[in-house]
Amino acid sequence: MPQWRVVIMKNHAVRPLLVIICIVVLILLVRIVYVPKDFGIGPAGYMYGLHREGNEAEWKAFKVKYQGRELCKDCHAKNYALNMSSPHRIIQCEDCHGPAVDHPDKPANLVIDKSRALCLRCHFSLPYPSSGRSVIKGIDPDAHNPGIECAACHNPHKPMEGLR
Repeated sequence: MPQWRVVIMKNHAVRPLLVIICIVVLILLVRIVYVPKDFGIGPAGYMYGLHREGNEAEWKAFKVKYQGRELCKDCHAKNYALNMSSPHRIIQCEDCHGPAVDHPDKPANLVIDKSRALCLRCHFSLPYPSSGRSVIKGIDPDAHNPGIECAACHNPHKPMEGLR
């Protein structure tokens, strides 16, 4: 075998290795420039997660949109009690009433979603026993009062006992 063929074979293995090494070095250099110095660093040293001490003030000033059902229970005790005694107790109030970020200061901001589409997200009949959806009472939207909002007949806070 001629000498020049051995050199080409060696270069054939070395070139991809050099390309990979250059890519790794480039990634490390970009990381040094792009990732903030305080990313992942905490009082005990390295922390897993997306914590960064440099933007803690930003997050403290961030206005949380969803307040949770605890905000609702004092002023809306009747609906809260109805909801908590129904299968809908697993649903947060804001899933239907929208985020309570400025409530009660701006009650008009809470828009109640009475659309069939919202109810059908859970109550569309699905015949899949392994999904867990088979335990939720489902309807056929084409056969069950088509074109009418669910809230016209059902009280969303107590759907089966609150028939209108």
